[in-house]
Amino acid sequence: MAVLSHFVVVLSFVSLSFFPNACLAASEMNAIDQCWKLNTIWRRSRQQLATCSVGFAGKMANNVGRDVILYKATDVIIHGLRIHHCKAHSQMDGDAIRLVSASKVWIDHNTLFSCQDGLLDVTRGSTFVTVSNNWFRDQDKVMLLGHDDGFLRDKDMKVTVAFNHFGPNCNQRMPRVRHGYAHVTNNLYQGWEQYAIGGSMSPSIKSESNYFIAPKSGKKEVTWRNGIYEKSKPWNFYSVGDLFTNGASFFQSGRRGMARPNYTKEQSFKVGDAKSVKTLTSSAGALKCSRTLRC
Repeated sequence: MAVLSHFVVVLSFVSLSFFPNACLAASEMNAIDQCWKLNTIWRRSRQQLATCSVGFAGKMANNVGRDVILYKATDVIIHGLRIHHCKAHSQMDGDAIRLVSASKVWIDHNTLFSCQDGLLDVTRGSTFVTVSNNWFRDQDKVMLLGHDDGFLRDKDMKVTVAFNHFGPNCNQRMPRVRHGYAHVTNNLYQGWEQYAIGGSMSPSIKSESNYFIAPKSGKKEVTWRNGIYEKSKPWNFYSVGDLFTNGASFFQSGRRGMARPNYTKEQSFKVGDAKSVKTLTSSAGALKCSRTLRC
């Protein structure tokens, strides 16, 4: 499926509503926003944005002038969209965004909610993806990383999930990971119903410096695993520097040092302290900005 055609369908549902993003000083911004939001003449140098991506997508500066179709596409930026109330029809299954065999994709500063299936699927060998500064809310299945249990190519999948706001009213899959690797860091979790982070088929997941606010009632456990847990070969699924409130808890397994992202120089970025996550994610979602970017 060509993702461009998918967006033609989805964009027909975009409204003028927006999340009131906060104005922040440079020291309060996350590593991505510091790179471009301080430029008051950003409209004259829009390509600067392509130099600001971090995580597994790396830098996106080489994607200028390429045709964008999202089946086996590479070097793609999805930025500044509001996507919601997507319905299944024809070959579409009701996802807001679906990546199929794509690589080097940056999904940043979008607002996604209330879709029939999920908000983001990274499937069928897609890899080198960064999901950052998005606002996910009002959704059952939020983010699926990995096609299905039998699709072994997803063992090579690498995804960074950073600076996103999950909630309110999100149920599960923030994200759910199959086979591959996910670095989940500096995200704000505003409750959940079933779980926040989960997986199957022995993925590797590093949860780092996230802020988890458990629901007032119901399940307090952050994690979920599908499949038999073997003590001899436990998943590398662990928490480093996370902040847990309202009774939230995290079941760890495997060796803490075995799920490092091992970023290259262009992929690496500063991870903030979990106590600063509310500030680092306060501008998550599609921005409404003036000509001088005073949003």
